[in-house]
Amino acid sequence: MKILAMILAGGRGSRLDILSEKRVKPSVPFGGKFRIIDFALSNCSNSGIYDVALLTQYLPLSLNEHIGSGKPWDFDRRDSGVTMLQPHEKPGGNAWYQGTADAIRQNIEFIKNKKPKYVLILSGDHIYKMNYKWMLADHLKSNAELTIAVQEVPIEEAGRFGIFEVDENKKILNFEEKPAEPKSNLASMGIYIFNTDVLLEYLENMPEEDLDFGKHVIPQMIKEERKVFVHCYDSYWMDVGTYDSYLDANLDLIKKSEEIGINLYDSDWKIYTRSEDLAPVRIGITGSVLNSLICDGCKIEGRVENSVLGPGVTVRKGCTVKNSIVFSGTYIDENTNLDTVIIDKTVYVGKNSILGYGDDYSPNHEKPDLLSRGISVIGKKAILPDGSIIGRNVRIFGGVKLHDGNKFVHSGETIKE
Repeated sequence: MKILAMILAGGRGSRLDILSEKRVKPSVPFGGKFRIIDFALSNCSNSGIYDVALLTQYLPLSLNEHIGSGKPWDFDRRDSGVTMLQPHEKPGGNAWYQGTADAIRQNIEFIKNKKPKYVLILSGDHIYKMNYKWMLADHLKSNAELTIAVQEVPIEEAGRFGIFEVDENKKILNFEEKPAEPKSNLASMGIYIFNTDVLLEYLENMPEEDLDFGKHVIPQMIKEERKVFVHCYDSYWMDVGTYDSYLDANLDLIKKSEEIGINLYDSDWKIYTRSEDLAPVRIGITGSVLNSLICDGCKIEGRVENSVLGPGVTVRKGCTVKNSIVFSGTYIDENTNLDTVIIDKTVYVGKNSILGYGDDYSPNHEKPDLLSRGISVIGKKAILPDGSIIGRNVRIFGGVKLHDGNKFVHSGETIKE
């Protein structure tokens, strides 16, 4: 039964701010050795879906390089594979994707050439493990034209999601986007299975330039009383679209698996990725690691606690790294302390520094909606000299080189150059 997966992986991810400054959000490193996109790709592979298209748009280079031929996910097959679909100019049409459904619409010819019976539409920036064949089984059992994956959320949080009301057969009766007074707690996960003919019908006949599944297609299908059903999913799922959720989802990986419902060590449902060939981790005589994920190539001479370290990170003696995420190739010099910090790739942190300093939790002055919980973020290839003191809710952009005159960064400040 032919099914085509189309992964929406072109979002800028503006709420991830510095982390997505030079890369698309699905390409942001996650869990040490992985990228965010690896979870959707691995779900497809583990579900036996090997015909996959990635719709990219914003800064696609790092994502393209990561995916390559798709070999780590077993997509490099003779009769299937992974295809990168980027915006392209068409006669009388806008080249850029204007909405989620418009992105699919601009690739209608690709769908028609593939001739799938069903189209599975996914987001490329969620952390979860799902067997899509179970969702397809629900779709067939209900004789649905569209099936939408949903998850129950606390009713007090339902106003942050698209919420569905359903009947006893799980047929959707009503849909509201971020309702002020939610009548249900079934939240959309942004995962759809369409009958291909129905998908093409709506894509070709709806006139909106910014055509979106949540705003246009789904409400119209419900209004016309089409056969739209839900598939209920009750395991771990996280949209890592903010600094807070990104840090939490990373640290969830080092909790007991029975507490969080996702297990990186499950041999029956592996998360695949493109890996670097690096030496094993070395923990020196002064080093210690507690409740952390440490990737290949790391050299630990200090103390690492409740943290995630990407490949090739160095932590020199006298250092303490707590509640932090450190991307690959970063070097943390002697007697430096990190607390609740996210550090991008190949950053240098000098000796005798403190990142995440003090009890001042003033929100970031420039982006208070992004940083208010005490997380400080250091961009790619930044250089922090010896004795740097970085407060909380600080943003330091990639490539910044602090000097003696500005190496004390107060809580809530942003340093761009």
